[in-house]
Amino acid sequence: MSLASLIKSKLVSPALDEQINRIRKPIGSLGYDPWGYNNESVKLGFSLTKQLYERYFRVQASGVEKIPAEGPVLIIANHSGQLPIDGLLIGYALASRAENPRIPRAMIERFFPTVPYLGNLLNEFGAVLGDPVNCAKMLANDEAVIVFPEGVRGSGKLYRDRYRLMRFGNGFMHLAMKYKATIVPVGVVGCEETIPAIANIKPLAKLLGVPYAPVALPAILPAKVYLNFGDPMMFDDADIQEEQVTERVEQVKTAISELIDKGLSERKRLF
Repeated sequence: MSLASLIKSKLVSPALDEQINRIRKPIGSLGYDPWGYNNESVKLGFSLTKQLYERYFRVQASGVEKIPAEGPVLIIANHSGQLPIDGLLIGYALASRAENPRIPRAMIERFFPTVPYLGNLLNEFGAVLGDPVNCAKMLANDEAVIVFPEGVRGSGKLYRDRYRLMRFGNGFMHLAMKYKATIVPVGVVGCEETIPAIANIKPLAKLLGVPYAPVALPAILPAKVYLNFGDPMMFDDADIQEEQVTERVEQVKTAISELIDKGLSERKRLF
């Protein structure tokens, strides 16, 4: 038995194996799709994420059933925590739901693929370099795509700015309009406390070629995470001015802010 087969036999249950197999992806004969997604890697990642989701972060998810079972979807959420833990937990919530599970694609920051091995591993788990062309191709392929419009402005924010939404770009709205994609807003509470940063060493970040170099504890804290999925939002593809596109983006941002407030009101303690 190969090492990969041995690891799979220890970590992947028959039920999990069957669940991932029935979430069909357009993969080729070698087991990969054009962006590097691989079913066998996802099974291992899913098994490990299950432990983080249920035992370490003890995630409480509400409304995940609101994400459509098929068709192009943009899952739009607030971003925080220095690492893309929020995207991982959102993806697991959708992939593990009892009815109509889906494996979403996540748009990742450009510096992740530059980290040895990490970029390929994230691709195998379904993540894609976060640019408009890739996102457009995903939506044209009827995928559910996780997007954080705050980008590194959100993930790299300091603890003093927790739960304060940074500026949203308009790109996701243009794509939603063009591809008639359903937008599902998500409010994430808890990830701000997983790696709280008190400062950002900008000269060091520039030297290393990364977007930020946080001053934080060298550990991921087991904060309890709340995921609140909002009602689906649809926008037509009318030929409108950019100011009107921005107004639509603000509608989504407001929905996320309300979902964050809901999560904060539900939270009784940090850990």
